[in-house]
Amino acid sequence: MAKKSGKQGAVAVDIGIAEADRKAIAEGLNALLADTYALYLKTHAFHWNVTGPMFQTLHLMFEVHYNELWLATDPIAERIRALGFPVRATYAAFTKLSSIPEADGVPEATDMVRELVKGHETAARTARSIFPRAEKGGDESTVDLLTQRLQIHEKTAWMLRSLLA
Repeated sequence: MAKKSGKQGAVAVDIGIAEADRKAIAEGLNALLADTYALYLKTHAFHWNVTGPMFQTLHLMFEVHYNELWLATDPIAERIRALGFPVRATYAAFTKLSSIPEADGVPEATDMVRELVKGHETAARTARSIFPRAEKGGDESTVDLLTQRLQIHEKTAWMLRSLLA
């Protein structure tokens, strides 16, 4: 039986992953959540502000992308909670944890695409950096989540990159 933690009525997490490993994984996932949210916000802003000959194509593509990113935030946050740690979900925390810079003003359409390529590549690198922690802790659930996120970020970066060829 799991021991009670220091909080009144709370039960300690006993899922077969050591607390130190769960903490390291949760820290990585909080960074991935911050990258995902920053990329969501940037993509949504670009959806609203894109202009030019590729307006219709990019406007619709960005909408698909920001919806996917928005839906990705919940499984990442819920995995952090399942590991027994709080989700660091404030603008201040996201700003501190994210590796994705804000856009400077409203870029031209092709520059928007370039920024989003970089953003998806950055998110892929962040996800990839968590694998060693998850594997060390025997956290197959997080490994599965990271694999899914990697596939989406790498495919999206490739598709966006193809627009610039």
